Amino acid sequence: MILKSNISLETLVIAVVGYLIVFMALVLLFGLFRLIPKIISFRIRKIQIKSGLVPSKDIRYMSGEETAAIAMALYLVMDEMHDEESGILTIKKVSKSYSPWSSKIYAVRNQFNRL
Repeated sequence: MILKSNISLETLVIAVVGYLIVFMALVLLFGLFRLIPKIISFRIRKIQIKSGLVPSKDIRYMSGEETAAIAMALYLVMDEMHDEESGILTIKKVSKSYSPWSSKIYAVRNQFNRL
């Protein structure tokens, strides 16, 4: 049994070319996004060399315990900056002010007098 399809060769070629264009655009964007940080760091490094602020090659990495201690200290300092709130809620009843938008007076008019 031979199945007849409404998909012609031209339609198939257009679909394949479309998929290839999208795939190549994604590959190009991936490469561009991988390259941008390197370009930025190269420019920063060049500016630092010109100004004489060359960072040292000896970078000391902190352990996880040191990082956790610093994070905890920052958390405690930031927590102290907040005002202390009392645990008491006070609810005051506010009387509604008159609003003509909710008034029913204007809707209840005698429409039969116009006849």
